[in-house]
Amino acid sequence: MDGSCKHCLKWMWVACFYFEFMLVSAEFQRFQHPVKADGSLSFLVIGDWGRKGAYNQSQVALQMGKVGEKLGIDFVISTGDNFYEKGLATPYDPHFKHSFTDIYSANSLQKQWYSVLGNHDYRGDVQAQLSPILRKIDSRWLCQRSFLVNTEIAELFFIDTTPFVDEYFRNPKHQKFDWRGVIPRNKYLTRVLKELRCALRKSVGKWKIVIGHHPIRSIGHHGQTKELITLLLPILEAYNVDMYINGHDHCLQHLSSITSPLQFFTSGGGSKAWKGDFDYLDGGGDDEIKFYYDGQGFMSVELTPTNAKIAFYDVSGNVLHSFSSNQLYYTYSTEM
Repeated sequence: MDGSCKHCLKWMWVACFYFEFMLVSAEFQRFQHPVKADGSLSFLVIGDWGRKGAYNQSQVALQMGKVGEKLGIDFVISTGDNFYEKGLATPYDPHFKHSFTDIYSANSLQKQWYSVLGNHDYRGDVQAQLSPILRKIDSRWLCQRSFLVNTEIAELFFIDTTPFVDEYFRNPKHQKFDWRGVIPRNKYLTRVLKELRCALRKSVGKWKIVIGHHPIRSIGHHGQTKELITLLLPILEAYNVDMYINGHDHCLQHLSSITSPLQFFTSGGGSKAWKGDFDYLDGGGDDEIKFYYDGQGFMSVELTPTNAKIAFYDVSGNVLHSFSSNQLYYTYSTEM
């Protein structure tokens, strides 16, 4: 081999190493969102919703509009399973308009929507939901695999949880998933967890909130996600995350850790719910069950630099449960 070939091979190796390094060390894409003039922030959380208005999706959207106007919300969060049953087929799929644009039409909901992918979204064309074409169709829509929203008082970390679940890879049954961008899986998961640690380490937000589709702790139909308990939960506890918010279970619930300030909130009642379907926590009492509702609804979050207020609403707009906290003490109240 002559010198020129050796030189070329050397630079090919350097380029490959650099590419791998960038894949491993890249940071979450960061989006900035302003707070209100008084320094506060408010938003709604909805999950498991996209059914073209069916299963009370339209009624939930109506109440979201009313609460959104009352609170003067700054944005909306979707916890995934945005379009049933198999995500979107293309960026031009009319399902997007019929399940999103036409349904969430209230003036107060014409704000930025920050969305993660759910397992049903992975059963369609994942790239369609991530496509900038959707933002041209409806400028509210922003969906990424994992990303960060930075505000003056809070940082919100959105995590792509579907690739963490072993069952989808080992025993998918009749389901077909679009794993483009995820394979090889181990590298993908390693990168997501490393980026999350890095982002949390650098965070100066007064509130740290992590959002994913799958629950860590849950007494709903799907129950706890063992992979997230093993891989994600220790990171959240190590970096003093205040809240983990998810969907996947078609219910509303609040569990409170008894070993850390971490609160677990499920907002997965955007349309079809599973009445009477619940389970107990596997392995017992690491968390305290504060609230569980097996029906449709949504969640609101109001933040100031020192206080957080969370409320759950049913399909008629009634407050089912509320919770207030600051970083020094926690209080609990329920309204029925």
